[in-house]
Amino acid sequence: MRILTLFLLLNSSALVAQIFPPTSYPQGYFRDPLEIPIRLAGNFGELRPNHYHMGLDIKTNARENLPVYVAADGYISRIKIEPYGFGRAIYITHPNGFTTVYAHLNAFNPTLEKWVKDQQYQQQSWKVFLELTPDLFPVKKGDFLANSGNTGGSQAPHLHFEVRRSDGDVNVNPFLFGFQIPDNVPPQLQRLAIYDRTRSVYEQSPRLFPVKAYSGSTYISTPSVITVSSPLISFAIGAYDTQTGSTNHNGIYESTLTIDDQPVVAFRMDNISYNDTRDLNAHIDYKNKAQGGPFLQHLSELPGYTNAIYKCKNGNGAIDVSDGVVHTVSIQVKDASGNISTLGCKVRFIKGSQAPAPAGKPFYPQMMDGLENPECEFFLGERCLYDSVHIRYIKSANSNAHVVSSIHTIGAAYIPIRDSMLVRIQPVRTLTDAERSRTVMQWFAGTKSEVQKVQWQGNWASARFRDMGSFQLVLDIEPPAIAPVGFANGADLSKAARLTFKVTDNLEEIKNVKTELDGKWLRFSNDKGEIFIYQFDEKCMAGQHELKIRAEDEAGNVTAKTYNFTR
Repeated sequence: MRILTLFLLLNSSALVAQIFPPTSYPQGYFRDPLEIPIRLAGNFGELRPNHYHMGLDIKTNARENLPVYVAADGYISRIKIEPYGFGRAIYITHPNGFTTVYAHLNAFNPTLEKWVKDQQYQQQSWKVFLELTPDLFPVKKGDFLANSGNTGGSQAPHLHFEVRRSDGDVNVNPFLFGFQIPDNVPPQLQRLAIYDRTRSVYEQSPRLFPVKAYSGSTYISTPSVITVSSPLISFAIGAYDTQTGSTNHNGIYESTLTIDDQPVVAFRMDNISYNDTRDLNAHIDYKNKAQGGPFLQHLSELPGYTNAIYKCKNGNGAIDVSDGVVHTVSIQVKDASGNISTLGCKVRFIKGSQAPAPAGKPFYPQMMDGLENPECEFFLGERCLYDSVHIRYIKSANSNAHVVSSIHTIGAAYIPIRDSMLVRIQPVRTLTDAERSRTVMQWFAGTKSEVQKVQWQGNWASARFRDMGSFQLVLDIEPPAIAPVGFANGADLSKAARLTFKVTDNLEEIKNVKTELDGKWLRFSNDKGEIFIYQFDEKCMAGQHELKIRAEDEAGNVTAKTYNFTR
């Protein structure tokens, strides 16, 4: 084992170089976007639900409203304001071919803030995605851009910062641009997983093996020689990275698998497009995570994973061990600062019994297919599945008076799909035209649910979803509820700083909300989709006023309320 370990340490860098070509990015071109040392709450490629983390989450000392500065000369090219996701975000395009993104912001610099407000009033929408010409807002490196915040999908104050290639809008790991982020800590390995690749990864549970540090950043599995009963196997790892002075468990940058001193497959978190970020679900053991297990990162490429982060020398990373001899395995894990950890073990095939084929119809990646039943049909496109899998269909009764179909369970929620699948359901009774207009399709799995407005084709109701699980048709005749917060009709608000109200719905799906003050659209923010807030400004001067609020849910039910107040 000592000889094996020494060999791995001496040769690991050379093996990686055989798979990934060297890269070069401008060093020192971008300044830190804050004036405090960079400490990370999240890094590029970190594993998140249904997506990779596509930038750096920079801590702001648990505070909001730290000044955020322009990283390099350029111009503001896009601005996004939305209730979730980035919240309030600014994109700056630079002449060197890259774009930087600053997200979860509070107020922009005053000139930009006023311009954005004018655009929102012109579009009569608080939620906007604005594209700007280069002449509107040119900026210089170090200019004050905005205040940091906690808007959108943020769970605590921080700055989300990205670097993208402007051509193609592909995100690049900001670590590669020479930012001053101290890091002399190698990644930590936690566990090793082995899969039987004669079967779908969604129709098995991996064999998990603990790992322990052997010497410094070198690890061995327990046991050191692992016997497997499948002639074709693949590996996955549980690992995380930290930076100097930090205890945050962040994502790893790179991992390489070698068998008998030959590189087989590797992945690297350096270039990922938002078009492909959902493919994280093919990079991890999605079933294991969905069922409450830890993140496991595959060291093989699933057959339906296109534009993958992997590079394979031969095949897809699955290993043929049918010869029955002992094979030496080395797994190297690396962070973007060059710190390396290595795991070594040995595997040997001993023939065993094979599991029976699961129930359900087999479906395959890169093939269009479906299943038709008297009351339910579903269809998967070529880009839906990552791996082959048997999909079961089950129909069950529903006693809820507002549910007008049977419950149709398609597959399982632990089978990920990339593109949406088409689901068609027939109601169990004839619906009137009015009822059809208020019918939605509901997906649910565990405590999660989603509804979509249906399209009718004869007696079939159709909708698209990006998850498997259970589906039913719901007749929704209950309109949204509007509730003012801190004021009532006829209130004196001369000393108030803002107007606030909430909108709720029985199916938790609000399609749109419109607000008017004295017959003119009024801008209410809706950060995190929780409450609607209007800060009193020049749009509401002293005097008597009438506020109208109209809310519509996904089924088309509408509630409208009018409040009079005094300023």
